[in-house]
Amino acid sequence: MRARLQRVGIIGSGVMGSGIAAQLANAGIPSLLLDIVPKELTEEEKAKGLTLEDKAVRNRIANDNIKLLATQKPAPLFEPAGASLIEAGNMEDDFDRLAEVDWILEAAPERVDIKQGIYERIDKILKPGQIVSSNTSGISIKQMMEGRSEELKKNFLVTHFFNPPRYMRLYEVVPGPETLPEVIDRAANIGKFILGKGVVYAKDTPNFIANRIGVAEMGRILKAVGSGGYNIDEVDALTGKAIGRPKSGTFRMIDIVGLDTLINNSAYLASQLKDDPAVAGLELPDFIQKMKEKNLRGEKTGAGFYKRVKTKEGKEILTLNLETMEYGPRQKPSFPCLATAKAVDDVAARIKAVANSQDKGGELVWDILSATLVYAARNVPEISDDILNVDRAMKWGYNWELGPFEIWDALGVEETAKRLEGDGKEVPQIVRDLLAADLQSFYGAENGKPTYYNVHAKKMEPIPEREGVIEIPHLKIDPTNEVLRNEVASLLDLGDGVACIEFHCKMNTISNDTVRLIHQSLDKVEQEFDAVLIGNQGDHFSAGANLLNLVLAVEEEEWDEIERYIAEFQGTSMRFKYFSKPVIGCPHGLSLGGGCEFNLHSHRIRAAAETYMGLVECGVGLIPGGGGVKEMAIRFQEHIPYEMDVDRIPFLQKVFELIGMAKVSGSAREAQIMGLLRPSDSWSMNKDCQIHDAKQIALHMLQEGWTPLQEKPVRVMGSEGLAAIRVGLRNMMVAGWISEYDHHLGDKLAYALCGGEIAEGTMVSENYLIEREREVFLHLCGQPKTQERIRHTLKTGKPLRN
Repeated sequence: MRARLQRVGIIGSGVMGSGIAAQLANAGIPSLLLDIVPKELTEEEKAKGLTLEDKAVRNRIANDNIKLLATQKPAPLFEPAGASLIEAGNMEDDFDRLAEVDWILEAAPERVDIKQGIYERIDKILKPGQIVSSNTSGISIKQMMEGRSEELKKNFLVTHFFNPPRYMRLYEVVPGPETLPEVIDRAANIGKFILGKGVVYAKDTPNFIANRIGVAEMGRILKAVGSGGYNIDEVDALTGKAIGRPKSGTFRMIDIVGLDTLINNSAYLASQLKDDPAVAGLELPDFIQKMKEKNLRGEKTGAGFYKRVKTKEGKEILTLNLETMEYGPRQKPSFPCLATAKAVDDVAARIKAVANSQDKGGELVWDILSATLVYAARNVPEISDDILNVDRAMKWGYNWELGPFEIWDALGVEETAKRLEGDGKEVPQIVRDLLAADLQSFYGAENGKPTYYNVHAKKMEPIPEREGVIEIPHLKIDPTNEVLRNEVASLLDLGDGVACIEFHCKMNTISNDTVRLIHQSLDKVEQEFDAVLIGNQGDHFSAGANLLNLVLAVEEEEWDEIERYIAEFQGTSMRFKYFSKPVIGCPHGLSLGGGCEFNLHSHRIRAAAETYMGLVECGVGLIPGGGGVKEMAIRFQEHIPYEMDVDRIPFLQKVFELIGMAKVSGSAREAQIMGLLRPSDSWSMNKDCQIHDAKQIALHMLQEGWTPLQEKPVRVMGSEGLAAIRVGLRNMMVAGWISEYDHHLGDKLAYALCGGEIAEGTMVSENYLIEREREVFLHLCGQPKTQERIRHTLKTGKPLRN
């Protein structure tokens, strides 16, 4: 059951407190954000004649932190207006108002005495039905609840967000021994459905799950570097994408989170686990203290393990030499295992290849991974009752592609156990139990359902289904659910008469094979299903059309082939729009170019909250060629009655800028503001719930008696619109803001958007606009400067202004 939440009180307005308030605002939930009362006036306050008793002064700390939300990168808010849902207050004047909220969340500094003092005050105002939680990253509930009432203990737990709260999925729910089950369920549902988090259930042990394993591994990596065997660049290459970790690697990640955070987490873990040999032997190396003394604390101080400097050629990233404490040019690692890793796409196979490499790089990876695998396995069930929560914690909190037990499977459990024994290392009890039960892996499948190893029952059991979630990888375990398939896409049966067209290639780019599978799928849906989704659960919905295929065709001057492909692309979009059954677009992550266009032509969109959507073709010297220009020519004026005498030019200019400047939304909400989502479209805060939610929308549309769209004539701006845009383009070129070729590109975009040189107000068919779009696209493909832009982008990943 999805929880209800009307208002939240947050104690502590620092990075985490204000960040959580911002995510609540993104979900439409108002909050009261409290902080301490300042003891001194600022110079600005003195100049205004304010005193320490003025409300503006007393609320200054919370107010200042709310204002910072508008300038932070990455943006904590979906839109700046969201800050209006956050009310500033202070701990003296407004504390009793916490009795009015549904959830009191403490995000105060990580000191036991401060937290105990706060809970003593909360105990006096607590109302029935309130949840009280701490965002502590590791302080025990026993310490925080010392001397507190039974009523508070029953309604108290830890809800640990990772930073930044908007973008990091992990939300560790840690109940105390007296926490009521309904409080645990409600807190978990708030995190999952309202805030869009990945819920992991942890136990009240030091640093919970993710930081317990992650900080311990980081300590081992620092120790390896401190021994002098490897430099920073080598370690970051070996502990990044090569082993399924974020490409930033270890030291870049430390720079992002801050050296202070690493020191504090490590010190706390060591203080709480004095009898844990895996932690006790991991004292931070001397260079960490030297960095602290030199204030090399990472991004917050402008320098850490890496430092950005300006040069004549632009910006350069330098690496810290840990012996001299001086910065120098980055050193490109040359381990053979890294070349092997680049050649392997499958993450499980890649990790195994690197860990089994006999070079110096492979040795380090094995030392690090084997210690982490042993540590994770040895601490279940101490830190978690099951392996599922451990793997999810590391994937959602540290952005690992595979969790520890999935890595056990990737390396081979029996093979890894034998290698550990050969190294004279401990094989954890749960691994010995698994092998003794004649099992070969921690995960499997039975009867078309995914299974996992239950450490208590010592056998494989079905993975419990998560409420409100359809997991496509689990669905595909049963081959009957995959109705059609080729190398790049599939048609899936989601049940209840709803199908899903799923893309599953690199970046989900759109090719001839994608278009072919879509048409085959729509034929099948017409015969056997009631509705269809366009969705997948990759990192991105689609990065758009495959530019490499296009540039190869251009080089061969295959103009007829290019025109045929664009016509098919446009025809696919139009088939979605006028399909006989409901089509629901499910954009998430990057949803660009052709990926955006397919969604524009769907009947309804159920986006993920984190959707970065846009028509970006102008960035490579083209215009949208899959019906995107035509569709935006309709959308910018569809809310204006034809007979209404209103100036349409401002609306036209807004759409022209949207396409011409290749604007990309920073969220689904921003996509709606930009006009890429209609007011009737919606989004799921939790990406995991998106496919399920979209399916429910499709079923609801059918229940309401949805009927297919009928094509209507479109009013175009014609010569009047063209003239207005051309004036602006000319002025921008004269001012030096755009190049001569940018001017040409903008003129051609305006031609397609306005319907060409015809009278303003002329009614045309959608096909007429489709032809203008295709005409311009083909023209631009033949231009040398467009070809230069495409090649440059393919080579560098960046746009070229020529």
